Amino acid sequence: MLLLLAASCRNKMEDIQALVGKSVMQEDRAYDVTILYSEDGQVKARLFSREFIRNETSNPPFTDMQRGLKVEFFNDTLEVESTLTAKYARYYEQQGNVLIRDSVVVVNKKGDRLETEELIWNQNVQKFYTEKPVAITTATQTMWGDGLEANQDFSWYQIKSLRGTMLVEKDQVPE
Repeated sequence: MLLLLAASCRNKMEDIQALVGKSVMQEDRAYDVTILYSEDGQVKARLFSREFIRNETSNPPFTDMQRGLKVEFFNDTLEVESTLTAKYARYYEQQGNVLIRDSVVVVNKKGDRLETEELIWNQNVQKFYTEKPVAITTATQTMWGDGLEANQDFSWYQIKSLRGTMLVEKDQVPE
C-alpha cells in the first residue's frame, strides 16, 4: 500500500511546466513599484510603475513597465528638473537603454512639453533620442518635427527635421 501511495505522488516536470507555463517561471513581477536611481550616492531619478516585469533569462535581459510609468529627474539639490510619463517602457540594463512608447510626455521645470509616441533614453550619456514625430510646446509656440535629441533634464533639445512656423529672437536671425 505504501509503494502505491509513493508512486502516485510523483509529478513529471513536463506536467508542472504545462500548468505554470515557461514564461511565468522566467519572470519576476512586482506591482506599484517605486525605484530610486542614484549615481555616486546622489539621487538622480525616481521611477513609479504600476506593474514591473523583469525577465533575466531572455537575451538580452529586460524589464517591462506595461501599465504606465512616471519618472522624475532631479538636479543636485533634489529639485525636480523634468518629468516623463508614458504607458509603456522596456529597460535593457546591459546597454543602459530605455525604450519608452505610447503617449510619451516630458515636461521640464520651465513648462516646455515634449510629446511623441516613442523615445529612447540612454542612461550612459543621459540623453533622449527619437526618430519619430515630435511636438514641443513652450510658453510662446508649438514646434513640430521628425526626430529629436535632448538632454535628460530637457533644458536643451534639438529637433532634427523642424516643420512649421517658429518664433526667433531678433538677435538670433542671421543678417
